[in-house]
Amino acid sequence: MAITVTQLTTFLAITRGGSVTAAADELMVTQPTVSSAISALGRELGCALFERDGRGVRLTSAGEAFLPYATDVVGLLDAGRQAAREAGEVAARRLHITAVTTAAESFVPPLMHAFSDRHPEITLALDVGNRESVLDRIRSHRVDVAILGRPPADERLGAEPFVENEIVCVAAPEDPAVGRRQVDAAELEDRPWLLREPGSGTRMLVEQFLAERDMAPQTLTLGSNGAIKQAVRAGLGVSLVSREAVGDELESGRLGEVRLRDGPARRMWFVLHSAVGPMRPAVSLFLDFVRAHGRELSG
Repeated sequence: MAITVTQLTTFLAITRGGSVTAAADELMVTQPTVSSAISALGRELGCALFERDGRGVRLTSAGEAFLPYATDVVGLLDAGRQAAREAGEVAARRLHITAVTTAAESFVPPLMHAFSDRHPEITLALDVGNRESVLDRIRSHRVDVAILGRPPADERLGAEPFVENEIVCVAAPEDPAVGRRQVDAAELEDRPWLLREPGSGTRMLVEQFLAERDMAPQTLTLGSNGAIKQAVRAGLGVSLVSREAVGDELESGRLGEVRLRDGPARRMWFVLHSAVGPMRPAVSLFLDFVRAHGRELSG
């Protein structure tokens, strides 16, 4: 008996929802249907894929090992379906992009607009999330390309740097460190440091920055770039953010920049795509456009 697409989609739905009930709701089928499909998949593989975890279930080590393969198969089938429709002119060509919040709130919309002007035949869609959710979407083939900061080492992903992501330290305009020629990061240990939510690349950056300098300041977690900027402006603390996110505030004087002598290393924005399976023409066009756009900005 061969593994079926229904079994794979059921397996992925249980993984996402954490229970048979959640999977049944997502797939709009009965719970016995879900249980039957996952039992048949387990028999075909010769191992249990889930184990009980309170009221729900969690992946076994076998399930963890099987997950990326199931993700690729289902994702590639969806991509193949779209490619076939586009080749047969059944549906308009489309490109689904995901980007981390900082990029989506700054340079990604103008980038999409410029690409759309050059390729009006391609319909664009944009999802926004933190680093963790963006990586999950591109790995599961739910989007075509992703834009974020430093990517993880993952042979299933292709990653290309295309423009610099300058990181700056921001404080309230009246902070005494603002306006000084250079400041050691250690001098700011008495201030609270403001962090994004767990799963955010910016949060990871700040935590790594503090750990590398053996700094252990008080921290405050906020859920968005907007909240970080408002808290900094109110004098609640300092933070590291992409210049893309605070350029207007720095120019207008609503925020102040602290010039760090030992600031973060140079970083880049990356465009990611799946390295598994063939690449659709729309994806190739967008990658070529981003490479050219990066050269224009760098030049």
